[in-house]
Parts: sequence; structure tokens; C-alpha cells
Amino acid sequence: MPEQPTCSKWPKTGVLQGMPSVRQPDFTCSYRINTIQPPAMSMPETLSRRPIHRGRFTIAAKHHITIAEVYESELVDIEKAIAHYEQAADYYKGEESNSSANKCLLKVASYSAQLEQYHKAIEIYEQVGTNTMDNPLLKYSAKEYFFKASLCHFIVDELNAKLAVGKYEEMFPAFSDSRECKLLKKLLEAHEEQNAEAFTEAVKEFDSISRLDQWLTTMLLRIKKTVQGEEGDLK
Repeated sequence: MPEQPTCSKWPKTGVLQGMPSVRQPDFTCSYRINTIQPPAMSMPETLSRRPIHRGRFTIAAKHHITIAEVYESELVDIEKAIAHYEQAADYYKGEESNSSANKCLLKVASYSAQLEQYHKAIEIYEQVGTNTMDNPLLKYSAKEYFFKASLCHFIVDELNAKLAVGKYEEMFPAFSDSRECKLLKKLLEAHEEQNAEAFTEAVKEFDSISRLDQWLTTMLLRIKKTVQGEEGDLK
């Protein structure tokens, strides 16, 4: 097989013709880099493409987070924000930046639960909880993730929630003594008895020590609505 030439004649026709101020080369090497950039898009999604091709996954992940934040705050398109947080998490995993990946995944879980995609949220909370419970620096956060997973289970089905709480206690014994686990057990009992007053009192007691954020309040209200068709707030 004959040796392939490394350079070839460059035709003197095309965009360089008719431009007297530019000298047309007689030849060029066959290996050329395309420097033509794609046209600007309405959203900055193309920003993440160039770092990805270079293998700079951390930079690519940060671009996806920036895009997610735009969808999150300015365009209020939560589903697209979720997609970009998921992509960012994947790139962080590629660089073994597990802590940064978990932060992105927790955003995905939070928004998924708000969109009533409870199974997806449960899967992420369990995954992150399992990954952190053996880490001396992060294990105390595991109870929060198992708590949130349990609430998502609770909204779907009371029996699922009972089984999940038991599983998390077995996996992570410290969860049993947490205020979150004790609240869950009180809520499960109140729900089983269809006692809206006991449900509300348990939540108020918890809130008096650890203030409920908007996400927890939303989830607890959804559960409370299943207690004798109860409507209203948690007060």
C-alpha cells in the first residue's frame, strides 16, 4: 500500500479568491483545525460544548449549573433545570468530584418531588444517603436524606413509608434516634388513626425546634391532605 502524502495541494478557488489583500497558500497540511464557531443560540446551552470536547468535565459541569440556574430563576422551567443539574452531576462523577455531584443530584431530587416525581426523588435521596452515611464528615446529613425519602414514600403510600423507615433504621442505626425518625413514626401513627389533630401537633412540636423549610412544609401538607381529606395548613 503506497504511503499516504501528509500534505496536498489546496485549490485556488473558493472563499479566498477575489480577496487581493489575502495571499492564497499554494498548499496546506491535510490536518487542519476548524475554528469556525457555531452561531449564538437563544439560550447559553452551547457554552458547555467546547469544554466537554477538551475533556474538561469540571468546567462543563459548571456551565450546566449556570444554565440550570437560569432556567430555575429567570425562565422558571424546572424540568429543563433538572436536566442540566443531572448533566452537571454526570460530569462531576467523571472527575470523581462526588461531593459536587451529590449537590447537583439533591437539587434534582428536590425539584422532582415538587413535580410529584416521587420515585425519582426517592432513588436519589437513598443513593446520596447511602453514600454519605459511612463518611465521618458527612454521615450526619444522611438522616436528612432518609427523612426526605421517607416523606416521598409517605405521599405515595403509607405502607411503603413504614417499610422504608424500617429499612433506613437497619441501614443507618443512628437514624433511629433522630428527631426526623421520631416525627415520621408519630405521623405514621396519626395517619393510620386518621387523626389530623395528632398529625398537626407532631409537626408543630418538630417545627418548634427545627424550623421547617418550604420543601418540607409542602410535602407534609400533601401528606396531611390524605388524613380524612384534611385541607389547610399545619397549624
